[in-house]
Parts: sequence; C-alpha cells; structure tokens
Amino acid sequence: MKIVTWNCNGALRNKFEHLLDFEADIYIIQECEDPALSRHQEYTAWAKNHLWLGSTKNKGLGIFAAEHIKIEPLDWSNTYQDHTVKYFSPCMINDTFQLLGVWTHQNNSPNFGYIGQLWKYLQVNKQHLKQTLVAGDFNSNTIWDQWDRWWNHSDVVKELEELGIRSLYHLHYKEEQGRESIPTFYFHRKPERPYHIDYIFGSQEFSDRLTKFKIGDIEQWLKISDHLPVSCEFELN
Repeated sequence: MKIVTWNCNGALRNKFEHLLDFEADIYIIQECEDPALSRHQEYTAWAKNHLWLGSTKNKGLGIFAAEHIKIEPLDWSNTYQDHTVKYFSPCMINDTFQLLGVWTHQNNSPNFGYIGQLWKYLQVNKQHLKQTLVAGDFNSNTIWDQWDRWWNHSDVVKELEELGIRSLYHLHYKEEQGRESIPTFYFHRKPERPYHIDYIFGSQEFSDRLTKFKIGDIEQWLKISDHLPVSCEFELN
C-alpha cells in the first residue's frame, strides 16, 4: 500500500494530475477545495472516493482513495474544553486500520495554534489510536519548542511514542527530531528557507512493514506548491 501526504497550496483541481505518477492508494491533501462543490469535472472524477472537511469550500483537508479502497469516517471528538480544534480527519481503511489525516491550523488561538491543536486533539482521542497512521502537515518542528509550555512539538512526539506511534521518516533515515536532512517545506518557495513540517507517523504494524519512504524532488514540486509530497509504502497483509 502506498500513502502520500501533500499540502497542495490550494487549487488542487489544477494540480492533481501531478499526483498520478505516484499511483498511490491514499492521498492526504491539505489546502484543497471541496470536490463536491467543484465545477472541474476531471477533479471531481478523480476525487470520487474521498472525505473532505473545511471551513470554506475553497480550502480544507481531503483524503482521497483509489476505487478499491474502502474509506469510512470515524466519529472522534474535535472538542477540547469547549474549544473546537481543526483540521483532523479520522477514518477507517478497508476495515483493518485507522488513518488520521492532519492539517494543523492557527485557528485564531492565542496559545494553542498549530501543534497545540494536535496536542488538544490527542488529549480527547488518544484512546482510539490503535493500529493507526497519522499523516499530514503539522506546521511544526522541534526547533520551535518553547521552554515554558507543555504542548511543544517534542511533547506531541513523546505522547505519540507512548502510544507506540513513531515518525516513519525518522525511523527510516535514522535522524533525530529537529535535525532532519531533507526539508518538506520552503517558506515563500525560497530554497534558502527550508523546514521539515510534514510527517507520517505509524504504529508498529506499519514501521515493521515499511518498504519505502520518499520526499518529492524540489526541482519538480516547488513550482507547484511550497510543500513537497511525502510518500511511503508498506507490505500489508
């Protein structure tokens, strides 16, 4: 099975064809428009097996699956202490494992923007995370940890590890959080402003069966988005 996560930087209707060469089973795409409300026939045809959520029809989080993949939404809470977090899309794949699509958002939160949104989401849903992939744009990295808060990137990584869910990039390349050698994002598409903020985490069932892990080529993808696609493959039963 092949999984791809990519922040398309909007207008996926004009960009989805660049994904076809992956021949992936599942795509987790951030900043894409709602296929159900799109007038682009080719895009809606490609996206016929999908889940999507967002605050506006033009920009949200989509999970797109091949025709042979069964994808069902899961009813997990997106509320922590009366605060609605976004964007998180939990689903069941082929009745066998869970996928949590992620696009962390500032969400007008003065204290819990981006990785804080994921920290809050974990507090009310960690009991569900079994045989799970967590993939998407976290908008975060250990390099931005702040000493006076308890929900840093490193804290979220630790909580996931306590659930047996680890970053597949860091396992594959044997690198530490915050010391990634391959960026996934270029601020304002400037090659001199690289960061690693897109991730695929997986429970041991996935780390044990991981066969490939790759980040897209800058020469190809930076013309299309400020993010590079992250892909991985598994030998699943």
